[in-house]
Amino acid sequence: MLKKEEDFMREAIGLSIANIENNGGPFGAVIVKDGKVIAKGVNRVTSNNDPTAHAEVNAIRNAAEVLGTHDLSGCEIYSSCEPCPMCLGAIYWARLDKLYYANTKQDAKDIDFDDSFIYEELDLPIEKRKIPTIQILKDEAIQAFNKWQSKVDKIEY
Repeated sequence: MLKKEEDFMREAIGLSIANIENNGGPFGAVIVKDGKVIAKGVNRVTSNNDPTAHAEVNAIRNAAEVLGTHDLSGCEIYSSCEPCPMCLGAIYWARLDKLYYANTKQDAKDIDFDDSFIYEELDLPIEKRKIPTIQILKDEAIQAFNKWQSKVDKIEY
């Protein structure tokens, strides 16, 4: 690993450690473009009462604001921990070029941040998931998709 990559990861780790004393969870992330940190994020789930306020999601939100785009192609993310399913999805949706992580999802599970149930739920048929999931009004809802599909000036994402 290049020294610069280690420096970026150390910054993410430093954020994760400092965030514990700032009423946050032990997670930090930085986003890098062209060899420079352009955005940072820490876990603010309990302090913001926001279950989506994970470090990676916050870093992605900050990077998108800095760059003025939802497409973070050309950027890399350094996360103090292997991302959860939500954050991994956000990383893919943001089109980040590369993901570096330090702690593993097993390390997180060992301190009671266990995402394995989500992976297990995703593998189940919808009717067997813990949260009852019922499809209704598809015929009405499909109108939005049809309108989107025919829109000529849409911004693809």
